Amino acid sequence: MSTSSASLALTMKDAAKLVGVDYRTIKLGIESGTIPTVQLGPRRMIPRAPLLRAFGVDA
Repeated sequence: MSTSSASLALTMKDAAKLVGVDYRTIKLGIESGTIPTVQLGPRRMIPRAPLLRAFGVDA
């Protein structure tokens, strides 16, 4: 999945790139409940808007 502005949900790897952190930071945020995820078929995805809010980035 791309990190374009049209993407409403991101993979952990794309989410890490978008906010400029390591993949492990995203994983820890998910595990602690700070970063929400949604199940889309077999994939766990991160909604863009809540991710940006969690990192204090204006959408």
